[in-house]
Amino acid sequence: MTDQDTAGSVVSRDGTRICFDRYGSGAPVVLVGGAFTDRLGLTPLAEALAPRFTVYAYDRRGRGDSGDTAPYAVNREVEDLAAVIGEAGQAACLFGHSSGATLALLAAANGLPVRRLGLYEPPFIVDGSRTRPPPDLASRLTALAVAGREGEALEYWLAHTAGVPADGFAELRDSPSWAALAAMVHTAAYDATIMADYMTGGPLPPEWADLVTVPALVMAGDESGDWARNSVRALTGLLPSARLRTFPAAGHGLPLDALVPVLHEFFAAA
Repeated sequence: MTDQDTAGSVVSRDGTRICFDRYGSGAPVVLVGGAFTDRLGLTPLAEALAPRFTVYAYDRRGRGDSGDTAPYAVNREVEDLAAVIGEAGQAACLFGHSSGATLALLAAANGLPVRRLGLYEPPFIVDGSRTRPPPDLASRLTALAVAGREGEALEYWLAHTAGVPADGFAELRDSPSWAALAAMVHTAAYDATIMADYMTGGPLPPEWADLVTVPALVMAGDESGDWARNSVRALTGLLPSARLRTFPAAGHGLPLDALVPVLHEFFAAA
């Protein structure tokens, strides 16, 4: 980190300590990671945005150095994000990736002081173009993690969200990232809870059209498949101040080289 960058923490409404890294200077931007992402995983994007913005990359509850107060509830994650925005001292732009994009959207819908929304591939399922996860995904992940069966929980998540076949697990188990993912798998239940109402194959909540009126840039990679394209089109069509941006030769992972200048322009707009 540069000399300008600092680490800090805030206390959420339920008393949970939420840790963050702050980069750069300028108008505030808060980064909201998706499943299996802590603040360190957001560092490349944070550093790329720092020349023009004060960027907050935070550990969502249960990850990294942040606390984790039971029982889990989506509104508690919204309160965590409210505490981070409060640290910024003014309305912030939010960038969310995957389920983190949904959390950012819910923050705006709940009236948090959000100036602009950058949303990359919120994993909604709005039609039959993708298999829906089982309705007990969150509870099954939690039960396996509590029982100390983190590897099984990770396999279950990969099978039912990423579509990894059973014969693909052996190679993944040998990868350097397996242990780190297994250590964080209990928080995948939190992402499953966030997404549960929006992966049913039905329409998105119509009330979002009235609740989320700030400018929103909804983004996807053109290699992510029909489900992602249909998801972002549905959201863009619903939100009154949204526009769609598709990145060539990109998938669900963030295409930083193409993404950063787009976010610079969008977040800097009046």
